[in-house]
Amino acid sequence: MTSTSCMVLILLSVQFSGASCPQGCLCTSDILNCGSLGLDRFPNPLPFTTSVLDLSHNRLTWLAAGSFYGLPRLQTLHMSHNRISLLSPGAFHNITSLRYLDLSSNKLQVVGKYHFQDLQALEVLLMYNNRLTRVESNTLMGLSNLRKVYFSLNQITDFPFFSIRKHSHPSLVTLDLSSNRLFRLPMDDIVLLPVAVQKGLYLHNNSLECDCSLYRMFWHWEQKGYQSVKDYKDNYKCLMYGEPQVSINFMRSLHFFENCTVGKMISLISPKADKVVYEGEQVRLDCTGTLNGEDLSYSWIIPHQENISYLIQNGTLRLNQDGSLDILAAQSVDSGIYQCTAVDNTRMINESREVNLTVVAQHSTEETFNTGYTTLLGCVVTLVLILMYLYLTPCRCGCCKPPPPSPAISSFGENRCNLASIFAAPSTDRLKSKSQSDRHVVFLEPLMAGKNGHPKAAFVVEQPAIEWDTENFTIFRERNDFE
Repeated sequence: MTSTSCMVLILLSVQFSGASCPQGCLCTSDILNCGSLGLDRFPNPLPFTTSVLDLSHNRLTWLAAGSFYGLPRLQTLHMSHNRISLLSPGAFHNITSLRYLDLSSNKLQVVGKYHFQDLQALEVLLMYNNRLTRVESNTLMGLSNLRKVYFSLNQITDFPFFSIRKHSHPSLVTLDLSSNRLFRLPMDDIVLLPVAVQKGLYLHNNSLECDCSLYRMFWHWEQKGYQSVKDYKDNYKCLMYGEPQVSINFMRSLHFFENCTVGKMISLISPKADKVVYEGEQVRLDCTGTLNGEDLSYSWIIPHQENISYLIQNGTLRLNQDGSLDILAAQSVDSGIYQCTAVDNTRMINESREVNLTVVAQHSTEETFNTGYTTLLGCVVTLVLILMYLYLTPCRCGCCKPPPPSPAISSFGENRCNLASIFAAPSTDRLKSKSQSDRHVVFLEPLMAGKNGHPKAAFVVEQPAIEWDTENFTIFRERNDFE
C-alpha cells in the first residue's frame, strides 16, 4: 500500500468518525456552530454526530437537494439571516428527525408541499420576515406534529385555513400571520379551526377591511380571553370602506360598529344525547338543531384515532347532506362521544351537538331471560284476574230472581248463578232452543260417594236445560232421562 493511499484512508476515517470540524466553525460533541462566517456555500465536512447546526448570518442563497445528507441525528437547524430565495424540493431529504427549523429573515417568496414533506417530526417552523406572497394549500400537509408556525412579517394576501383541522394538526397551538397583507378573511374556515388554534391565531397588523362579522369574531375572542387578541388589542385595525387612509381600531372605536349585533356571534350547545345500539346495526347520528338555511356547513369530531376522511373513504362511515353521520356496521370500538358542529356562515352562528354512543354485544342468554320473565309475568296477571272474577264480580244474571223453594235449593241457585255469570253465560238463542226440549238437569256433589263407590245424587230439579262450557270445569251434566 502506497503512502498516498494510506493518507486517503486516514482522511476518510477522520471524516466519518465525526472528529473533523469545518474550518472556522465551533464544534462540540453534537453542536456545530458555523454562524456569522460570511459563508456563501456549505461548509465541508459536516460531522454526522451533529444534532444542532447553526448556519445563520451568512450569505447562503439557496439549498440544493441533499444539502444535509449524512446528518441522521439533526434535530435543530438555524438558517436565519441569509439570502436564501430558493428551496429545492429535496433540500431537507434524509433528515426525518428534524424538529426545529428556522428560515426566518431570508428572501423566500413561495413555499409549498414539496419543501417540507420529509419533515414529519417537525414541531416548530419559523418563516417570518421573508418575502412570502403565497402559502400553497398543501404546505403544511402531513406535518401532524407541528406545534408552532410563524408566517408573520411577510406579504401574504391569502392563507389556506381550511387545511388545518383537529385531525390533521392535533398539536398546533400557535399560528402567527400578523403583519401581512390579509384583506379579507375566510370566516367559514376560521370558525371551523380547532379552539386551540383560534386561541393562538395572531392576525394583528393586517390590512383587514372593516366588517361586522370580523368585528364580532374579535369581540367574541376578547370576551373569551384569547391571548392573541387580548395581548395585541391596540394592533387590531381595519380599513373603513377599504381606504388605507381611514384606519380605525377594532376594539377602541366601538361607535363605528353600533349596527353590528355582537350577540349573533354565539355558540349554541344542544343537550347531550345518549344512544345505545347492538353490534352490527347501522346507526345514524343526527346533527340537527335550531339552525336552518342553505349556507350551513358541518364537521364531526369522533372518538377514533383514525382520520375521519379515511373512514369515510373505506366505507366505515358515511356523511350525509343534512350533516348526519352514518355508522354502517357499529362495533364496540365505535363507542364514545361524537361531536357535531353546524355553522351558519351567513349569520356567524355555530351550534354544537354531542351524542354519547354505546355499542353493546348481543347475548342469547339475555333474550331467554327476557322471554321467561315476560311469560311468568303474564301468568301472574292472569291468575290475579281469575281470583278477582271469582271473589269480586257481582251477580248480574236474571236467574237469581226466582225465590228458591228451600234453603238448599236457594244456595244451589245462587252458586249456579255466580258460576254462570263468570265463566260461560250462554247466548239468548241457545237458551231458547234448550228450553223447548224436555230435559232434566242433575247437580252432582263432587266426591260424594254412595253405595258401591258410585256418586250419590244430591238434588233433582226440573229446570230448562242450560248448556255449560265444560272444557275446564265439570260441574253440571245433562241427561235426557234420570231415574
